[in-house]
Amino acid sequence: MHSSPSHYQQLQPEERVTIASLTQQNHSVRAIARQLRRSPATISRELRRNACSFGYGSARAQCQSSQRRCSGRPAIKLHPESVLLALVIHLLRLRWSPEQIALTLARLYPQGHEYRVSHESIYNCIYAMPVGELRKELIATLRHAHNKRLPRSKCKDRRGQIPDMLSIHVRPPEIEDRQFPGHWEGDLIKGEGNASAVGTLVERTSRLVMLVKLPEFRPASAANVLQAFTDKLLGIAQPMRLSMTYDQGREMAMHKKLSEQTGIAVYFCDPHSPWQRGSNENMNGLVRQYLPKGTDLSIYSQEQLDAIADEINNRPRKGLGVRSPLAVYRELLINNPQHSTLIH
Repeated sequence: MHSSPSHYQQLQPEERVTIASLTQQNHSVRAIARQLRRSPATISRELRRNACSFGYGSARAQCQSSQRRCSGRPAIKLHPESVLLALVIHLLRLRWSPEQIALTLARLYPQGHEYRVSHESIYNCIYAMPVGELRKELIATLRHAHNKRLPRSKCKDRRGQIPDMLSIHVRPPEIEDRQFPGHWEGDLIKGEGNASAVGTLVERTSRLVMLVKLPEFRPASAANVLQAFTDKLLGIAQPMRLSMTYDQGREMAMHKKLSEQTGIAVYFCDPHSPWQRGSNENMNGLVRQYLPKGTDLSIYSQEQLDAIADEINNRPRKGLGVRSPLAVYRELLINNPQHSTLIH
């Protein structure tokens, strides 16, 4: 019994010569397959596709197979004789990055033009070149000049993964429907050069916002965010701190400790899905009126941040029936029989 695979494999010219010879000798498909150590399905398919009314000829079969392969596959854009490859090599020697080349060609030529090429194709072309001086020269023109490369799409995400995340998709439905208060959304807004940050917490039912002062040194580190958010959340009456929904930022890597210290369940959104924290994203836009982008946020004290939050929380909101978040939050708190204390 032969060990050849059952799926179709491209036959070599010498194998087609053997098939033609054995077919003329009236050998069966299985006998030919055993002789070539191929699957019978491969031989049967070859005879069905490439035989003609006069029988099977190796030269004609090879020609038909080559024509089929050429018509079934688009031409390689960066083949060795192409003008496009010569242009790419010229720009690489001028220290243009593959991305700069791809973006420039996309600006000059319309969609589908033969001179448009992606930066991944340029990288693949460089690293697929045979070992030699040209390959070595082109790799040296790249910014990092690594000898090996894999596309980001085929690599494992380089960012650290947050352990034991609870997905937003297992979040109880009453949180989604805003039926009960005490469920929050959290985020960080960054200052100039990401050197400073302020935490934002928004209660989903009342849209009440709380701003959290973070340390000046490594403000977005997991330890600093844990301490700052813990201190702020413990200032909320326990029945009003049930859950928090956050994105997958690494600053929330110590979320289990946050849950242990505050009793709040932490759920994580899908990557690149800001709409899953819509209240928080909208509130961040309002907060930016007071804390503009590109400014140093470390200059604000917790008292100043509380004053900003109070001003926002006292503004009427259309979605709350032209009531303020603070008024709605106060009603929710008063109607809850378990406590009667307010934050702020």
